[in-house]
Amino acid sequence: MPGFLLHVGASVMCAHAGQAQPTAPNSRVLVNGLPTVALGAPYVVTGCAMPPPPSGNGPCVTAQFVTAATRVLSGGQPLLLFDSQALCAPTGTPLTILATQTRVLAT
Repeated sequence: MPGFLLHVGASVMCAHAGQAQPTAPNSRVLVNGLPTVALGAPYVVTGCAMPPPPSGNGPCVTAQFVTAATRVLSGGQPLLLFDSQALCAPTGTPLTILATQTRVLAT
């Protein structure tokens, strides 16, 4: 299914309102002047409100996307889309993409 490409300026949060940012942007493909993000790039999560053990199993520290574009690659890696799915560690909760650029679609 087509979706907008995810870029560094996108608003991405963990399920507990922590901000997520990619650690390895893909500067080979730019949208709105900002680098896109490929599937292999881990995300770092800051500000997660999930309490640490014994109250909870958090906070979210990192996240890894598990789905991406099937037909658009950069440097041999699929690019992330608005509907791509990710899991946070150590909580196992998803990341939520709230907003991204709306000019470039991919499948």
